[in-house]
Amino acid sequence: MLTQDLAARIPAAFEKRVGSEAVTSSAGTQHDAPESDFFTIGDIARTYGVSLRALRFYEERQLLQPERRGMVRLYDAEARARLEVILKGKQLGFTLTEIRDMLEADGHQGGLSLAPGQVVDQIAMLERQRGDIDKAIEELRATQHRLEAACRSDGPVAQVA
Repeated sequence: MLTQDLAARIPAAFEKRVGSEAVTSSAGTQHDAPESDFFTIGDIARTYGVSLRALRFYEERQLLQPERRGMVRLYDAEARARLEVILKGKQLGFTLTEIRDMLEADGHQGGLSLAPGQVVDQIAMLERQRGDIDKAIEELRATQHRLEAACRSDGPVAQVA
């Protein structure tokens, strides 16, 4: 499930639509989809809070395969759902390679195919990262307190750490 902020932006974000002319898929097949079925790369980027560069990178890595109309990338409902899964995988701390492998193992059923061991390993990795982050925050707070104390005493501030 997407974060609430992102989920709240999705329904209202797709006011701009592309025309209803035929669209050629990356497989070379033609689709005569109604205009409301496709959204531009800019619409997708704004809605999901990702950069155009990231979307192009996902396409380059074959995580996304948008339809094409000339040079214009068009995303249908399936591509948007796949992007949501990719973003969820990233939120859970998986690499793009791991996400691609899980999407392929899922057989395009709309989710990440996670093995129990994978879940346990990912939790352990995230807990290690949280520990590292907690230590970094603790160190920075100590430095902040030393800086504040040095400023109050008008002492030298140059070497606080």
